[in-house]
Amino acid sequence: PRYTEPRPDPVPQAAGYDIRYIGSYNGMERKLIENAGIPYDGISSGKLPDISILKIFPTIPRRQGLRGSQTLLKDHKPDVIFSKGGFVAVPVVLAAKHYKIPVIIHESDMTPGLANKICIPSALKVCCNFPETLKYLPSDKAVLTGSPIRAELLQGDRLSGLSYAHLSAGRPVLLVIGGSLGSVAVNTAVRNILPRLLSSYQVIHICGKGNLDESLIGTAGYVQYEYVDAPLKHLFAAADLVNQGRANSICELLALRKPNLLIPLSAAASRGDQILNANSFAKQGFSKVLEEEALSDDSLFDAINDLYLNRNSYIQAMEQSSLNNAVKTVVSLIESCVK
Repeated sequence: PRYTEPRPDPVPQAAGYDIRYIGSYNGMERKLIENAGIPYDGISSGKLPDISILKIFPTIPRRQGLRGSQTLLKDHKPDVIFSKGGFVAVPVVLAAKHYKIPVIIHESDMTPGLANKICIPSALKVCCNFPETLKYLPSDKAVLTGSPIRAELLQGDRLSGLSYAHLSAGRPVLLVIGGSLGSVAVNTAVRNILPRLLSSYQVIHICGKGNLDESLIGTAGYVQYEYVDAPLKHLFAAADLVNQGRANSICELLALRKPNLLIPLSAAASRGDQILNANSFAKQGFSKVLEEEALSDDSLFDAINDLYLNRNSYIQAMEQSSLNNAVKTVVSLIESCVK
């Protein structure tokens, strides 16, 4: 529900919205949401079955958490639902349709996932990150917005990042992110070429839980972390290049104007969305892509050097992108629903 007095700030909370978050009972994001001061409502949910099963039993999504979703929406009476997809969102969106509550969906990947395919018929608008996605969406619903980026990520300080990592301001910094759980292949390749990298760069390596290499602790110009939370914004600010092991945060790299090398998860290990996402960014000049199948010590070293040599062209392409006002665009869609 919205307060009666509108405010000009583009952030929903500052504009007078009462925000609630719906997720699974034990969702990994619960602590983050509650720490942000946003009420968290849990519902029963289970992963969606294979699409072939859904063709035989199309009512399965309606039974998973639908009753809990209907109760929450009936109690809170929201004016609008914003869904980022995922199996938890399906019963919420279907319940919203039942109560005639407008829904705005955001699809992060190049092609809609199964959950969003189920939800799109119930949505008023569908936001997306990539121009190529528009052809997979209903033309009267599709809006190319880019991805909403948390404001704090854009407030990093380079000197604070260098101080946190105990690095020098006089040499370029490569930030390596091996994925939320770490990427064995990327971590291994980076460490194999570390002596060569350190001849030109300083390296900040976020390698994932349990992936620290104790033999490298104390290596000059190299620092490794399992996970970084609050200081991440400062490490991004300190970085001249980013090597993203998994292409799931690429819109953040675009917003930060960071030249980046993406190593997407192979098609054999995923539905191929990371490859499509990464290639779209490469086509737009935002990123350099190294396929996981082509990853080797030499190919990684050569790709990083090429990225640094041509870094200004990537920065210029990102500066010219129209996908930099996603928060403002999404909030304007929410406003139109409320009005």
